[in-house]
Amino acid sequence: MGLVTPRQLEVFSAAQPLQLEGGETLGPITVQYETYGRLNAARDNAVLVCHALSGDAHAAGYLHSDDPAPGWWDTMIGPGKAFDTREYFIISTNILGGCKGTTGSLSPDPRTGKPYGTAFPLVTIHDMVEVQKALVDQLGIPKLLAVTGGSMGGMQALEWAVSFPDRLASVIPIATTHRLSAQGIAFNEVGRQAIFADPHWNGGNYYDGPGPDSGLALARMIGHITYLSEKSMHVKFGRNLRNRDRYAFNFETEFQVESYLHHQGQKFIQRFDANTYLYITKAMDYYDLAAGHPSLRASLKRSAAKFMLIAFSSDWLFPPHDMKDIANALRANGSDVTYMVMQSDYGHDAFLLETEGLTKAIAAFLRCQRQTARPAARGKEAHHGHD
Repeated sequence: MGLVTPRQLEVFSAAQPLQLEGGETLGPITVQYETYGRLNAARDNAVLVCHALSGDAHAAGYLHSDDPAPGWWDTMIGPGKAFDTREYFIISTNILGGCKGTTGSLSPDPRTGKPYGTAFPLVTIHDMVEVQKALVDQLGIPKLLAVTGGSMGGMQALEWAVSFPDRLASVIPIATTHRLSAQGIAFNEVGRQAIFADPHWNGGNYYDGPGPDSGLALARMIGHITYLSEKSMHVKFGRNLRNRDRYAFNFETEFQVESYLHHQGQKFIQRFDANTYLYITKAMDYYDLAAGHPSLRASLKRSAAKFMLIAFSSDWLFPPHDMKDIANALRANGSDVTYMVMQSDYGHDAFLLETEGLTKAIAAFLRCQRQTARPAARGKEAHHGHD
């Protein structure tokens, strides 16, 4: 994709705030987003990409010439890729409550001029989708061709199908669930407690001094274990030691897998905010697609979208049977649904790594949606383009 430029847009104001699911109102709200490709004249080729817990709006391309790595889904977005920018207009946003340009706990509180910290209200997956929908409205897009995402991004895609069924033609949730299991909630809680226990957390008011880096790094280490599979960890690390052939008989970091987890934790604290981690994991815990409905089937009844549900065989955080439950509910409603389980040893992280299989499946699915949709109007392309 080459170089890309993030953009920001205010989608709710202080005078016209967002009514949050938790009962509070929030405004102003600014969204950071990136776009790739061009919106056609008919404005019917837009695909919204939703990110997972630690992601952001930077899904593809490079931010500057010295950028060491491209966006988090660069293998999937671009010319000739699954989300082919010669055909589709891709939108990627940082979620409400995020820490990469969209309003969240790191943002200045209009009442004080200082970061919100834990004065920021709790938000939900539905609230995040409300903000995305407001952005799509401001971009002048009447209906999305597709909404997609992996993990928490898949939760957002599912929420779009339920909350705004008339605003999207298809949904591609990947490695996700309609609600977290007790095990998933437990892992999130342990991560939060690691942050709370850090002496620098200071009730969330740490922005004028050292932050809870140790707690956040530990939370990331815990979470990262859930993203891998036992087989992938065995193949990559086994019981291999670092730089020695026998035990040191002390508490040094000796095993390669220990070193890897420490490295992941240290990388994470350089790019993420501890309070943001608290808010996002809580939003995931609260998410339940069937809440307020008699059943999961009933919650999906209004959706006329076509679905492609993709799970991975070794994902034990969001196991395939979670996605199968969604597929069964959709089929009971007579919905158009494709459900597939890809064989992979990568665990939950497969949605970031199984590029070849995902590309084949998604590219074919999107081509089908374009063929069944009305032909795009010919003429001058819309002004929204590749950044």
